Amino acid sequence: MASRTAKISNDSQLNMKYVTLVSVIGAVGGLLFGFDTAVVSGAVGFLQDRFHLGDFGAGWAVSSLIIGCIVGAIASGWLSDRLGRKRVLIGAAGLFVIGSIATALPDTFTGYVIARMISGLGIGITSTICPLYNAEIAPARYRGRLVALNQFAIVTGIFLTYFVNSGIASAGSDAWDISTGWRWMFGIGAIPGLIFMALLFLVPESPRWLIKRGKPEKALDVLLRIHGEEAAKQEVLEIKQSFRQEKSSLRELFKPGMRFALFVGIGLAILQQVTGINAILYYAPEILKQTGAGTNAALIQTILVGFVNMVFTVVSIWLIDKVGRKALLLTGTSIMAACLGLIGLLFHTGHSSGYLVLALILVYTAAFSISLGPVVWVMLSEIFPNRVRGMATSIASMLLWAADYAVSQSFPPLLSWAGPAATYWTFGIMALFTVFFTVAFVPETKGKTLEQMENLWISRQAGQSQSLENRPVKIH
Repeated sequence: MASRTAKISNDSQLNMKYVTLVSVIGAVGGLLFGFDTAVVSGAVGFLQDRFHLGDFGAGWAVSSLIIGCIVGAIASGWLSDRLGRKRVLIGAAGLFVIGSIATALPDTFTGYVIARMISGLGIGITSTICPLYNAEIAPARYRGRLVALNQFAIVTGIFLTYFVNSGIASAGSDAWDISTGWRWMFGIGAIPGLIFMALLFLVPESPRWLIKRGKPEKALDVLLRIHGEEAAKQEVLEIKQSFRQEKSSLRELFKPGMRFALFVGIGLAILQQVTGINAILYYAPEILKQTGAGTNAALIQTILVGFVNMVFTVVSIWLIDKVGRKALLLTGTSIMAACLGLIGLLFHTGHSSGYLVLALILVYTAAFSISLGPVVWVMLSEIFPNRVRGMATSIASMLLWAADYAVSQSFPPLLSWAGPAATYWTFGIMALFTVFFTVAFVPETKGKTLEQMENLWISRQAGQSQSLENRPVKIH
């Protein structure tokens, strides 16, 4: 009874307005992430005409951003551990602003590519540090939903960007779009970048980082604004203790159980990309033009893709703790495989005109948004113990970005060489493989502690026959 009274007391002292405000500001980085990965979808056709790009050039126009993202993601952990989460995010916002303006100015394709890589550096950093910052600032009881704000911000950024692209493209003639319109699409990104940078000056540094750097008094000041005094002091002690206990090395990742967890994490990260979602998001207007839609109609239809992506991400956030991660993965990837197979069949039989392809793309996007989209990021944060989670997640994230690069770079040549039917069937095969991969290797993580997850991996590595999801697990 005393424990329950203390919990109620602590909850009553939580300053949720402050915590939510800080978390929303942290999630604005996800909005930039969504904007910069989607803005090229409306511009790539105009870039092809402006710079006379072939299939490889069109792929490079899209994927050059991702090279910067890979470098930014690799550097983000090292930089944020030394300089602090807040300072690194401010720097990332600055890179995003510089990259957005620079992308709008060049008269050469090389200049465009360099500018996009600068933007990519900022996006690679924010994609890693924004959810990390929100996780470290949030009270444990509300951490899931506050971290999930980042994923919602990403899909919101994608959705809003489709409106921006459509509005700019319809403001002038095709000739104006080719000479000038695409510049406005990229350049307008400096506005949310500047807003994000300004808002970051209003938020505190991560209390976990402050304690790691030997500044517990400053960390206590931050936690006092979130909790009551007793809970804040207790959390400082717990964070100190966690750092005394944490011992991590690359060798840990290859111990029994952990190497299998790393295999599953990397598998999910790569499969999220090779099932074709970013080929759809990056090239949606160009895909829809192949169904007979004009430029403006294709951009408007692309807005529907963004809207569905956003709505079903909210549905996934609502369902993920109710039905479980594995159920969402199996349902979503099965639907994705079916949709991709049907899209390929429509192109193969010459019946790709009209709205049927659009409808299948919308269903495919909805299925991704309730499964591989958010669930992969959630599982990457759950399947690794504290001592190796940072390194393991960094490796998986880097390979996710690398797979994104491979898909976005290869999509235009593959579409031209193999044709749309074979291209979508290839993605469909990968989605079907994801179903089998999930059945064979992915455990249900809903409701399991990190200690249970670690023992689960060890048991699975040992090849024990008893069901891992239902067996009792001893916690040491």
